Amino acid sequence: MSAGVLRSALPLGVAMVALYTLLISSADAITKLFAHGYAAPQLFALSGLMVAGLAYGANRRGGTRRGMRTHCPRAMALRVAATVAGSVAFYYAFRLLPFAEVFLFIALIPLVTALLSGPVLGEAVRPQAWAALGLGAVGVMCLFPAGLSDIGLGHLVALAAVLLGCVSMMASRYIGLRDDNILAQVFYPNLGLGLVMAAALPFVWQPMGFGDLALAMLYAGVLFGARWVLVAAFRMMPAYVVTPLMNLQFVWMVLLGAVAFGEMPALTVYIGAAIIMVAGGWLIWDQSLPQRRAAQASAVPAE
Repeated sequence: MSAGVLRSALPLGVAMVALYTLLISSADAITKLFAHGYAAPQLFALSGLMVAGLAYGANRRGGTRRGMRTHCPRAMALRVAATVAGSVAFYYAFRLLPFAEVFLFIALIPLVTALLSGPVLGEAVRPQAWAALGLGAVGVMCLFPAGLSDIGLGHLVALAAVLLGCVSMMASRYIGLRDDNILAQVFYPNLGLGLVMAAALPFVWQPMGFGDLALAMLYAGVLFGARWVLVAAFRMMPAYVVTPLMNLQFVWMVLLGAVAFGEMPALTVYIGAAIIMVAGGWLIWDQSLPQRRAAQASAVPAE
């Protein structure tokens, strides 16, 4: 993407990322609302099947002949399994932890994924990735000012969710390098999530009012919309521009936590979030250097 095109797309791209962070934070807030009254299957059975249906409909509307076929069935199966388990883990992390604290764990996912890209995908991992992950770990430790004795079940569940999220992202990266059928990566994980949760639903079912049912449907629509908006943002701007802007999610989570749940994060949460944001921004900046140098070199006219 040339510098001129990037500048012209920048305002709209920034607005799209801001909208994405608001939508995904709103979806997380709905998750937290549900987590206090229902087991995970009551939200994910409906929402997973709805998002899968929306992805299938979008694929049909696009007129692609491949449908939902994928060139990487084993990697897709791994992504589905990690998505199902990770979704459940994050669901209960939202039940056990204050809203804004979960952000610190969510923000760790790209750092750990960047580090794992070396042994898993054979991609070059610069020493800065280790340093950024170490800095991110310091940010998470700000949650425990009194030491490791403050670690509770919610933190362990959130950490498990992070590891499962990294597996899902690594599988997605692996598939993306070999298969350009993007909607398949939306369809299969959500279909798997919906079917697994539907199978578990009879064991945990509680009667739902119309309002809660509508909220679950809203969750599915918001989640699908957030993912589409993010795809649009990545089309307008390079990843090294988009990814740091996604930290705006912390602001929305603090605001939604205060308004919807009456939660006010401690100072240590703000400090930890700031440290993790710096670590993520540093990592993205370091990874973007070769791309920006190549872009600058191509922009220089030959003599």
